[in-house]
Amino acid sequence: MSSTHFGFQSVEENDKARRVRGVFDSVAPKYDVMNDLMSAGMHRAWKAYTVLVANVKEGQQVLDIAGGTGDLAMAFASKAGASGQVVHTDINEAMLREGRNRLLDAGVSLPTLVCDAEHLPFPDARFDVVTVAFGLRNMTHKEDALHEMNRVLKPGGKLLVLEFSKVAQPLTKIYDWYSFKVLPKIGQLVANDASSYQYLAESIRMHPDQEELKALMHKGGFGHVDYHNMSGGIVALHVGIKC
Repeated sequence: MSSTHFGFQSVEENDKARRVRGVFDSVAPKYDVMNDLMSAGMHRAWKAYTVLVANVKEGQQVLDIAGGTGDLAMAFASKAGASGQVVHTDINEAMLREGRNRLLDAGVSLPTLVCDAEHLPFPDARFDVVTVAFGLRNMTHKEDALHEMNRVLKPGGKLLVLEFSKVAQPLTKIYDWYSFKVLPKIGQLVANDASSYQYLAESIRMHPDQEELKALMHKGGFGHVDYHNMSGGIVALHVGIKC
C-alpha cells in the first residue's frame, strides 16, 4: 500500500482523505472566525487580490474548488453576472454546507457540488477560470488534481492557486513559533480543537514551495505559470495559463 503524508505523519494514501475530512468536519462551524483570528484578517486581502488577478468577466464560467465557506464564489458571482456561472465545490460536505448557507443568506444562489478535485465531474474545456484557495495542500495526489484542473479549463483559461507557501528567511523563526506554539492554542480556545490547527501548521511545511509548485503546474499542462508572494511568502498566488 502506498503512503503519503498527513501533516508530519506518514499514512496510507487511502486514509488521508478520511483524516482531512475529519479535520474540516471539526473546524467547519468556526472556520471563518478562526481565519480572521489566525491571519489577523489578512486572508480577506489575499482573497481580494486573487479576485483582482482572476479578472472574471461578465458571462464567464468559473469553477471554485475547495470553495469552503464561499468567499471566492460570492465575489466571482457578481463578476460573472447573470449570463455567467460560478460552480461552488468542495470535497467536504460540512464545509460546503456552511458555504451554501452563507451564500443563500447573502441572496446568492449557485450550483453547489460535493466533488473530488482529483476526479472532477465536468467535461473537457468547460470553464474560463478555475480557482483553489487553501485546498491544494490537502489533496493526496496534487499532480492528478492539477491535470484535472487543466482538463476542465478552456484553451487560454486561467488557474489560480492561493496557498500557504514558504515564508521569507528573516520571518522563519517567528513564523514557526506562531504556527506551532500559538495557533494550536487559539484553535483550542475558539474551536475546542488544537489538533486540527497543529495539522494545519504541519501541512503547510509539507506543501511544495513556490518554485516546486510552479514546476508541478508546468508538469500539469500549464504553459505559462507565475506566482505572487504575499505577506512575506506566508501565502503565494500561483497563476497558470492553459496552452
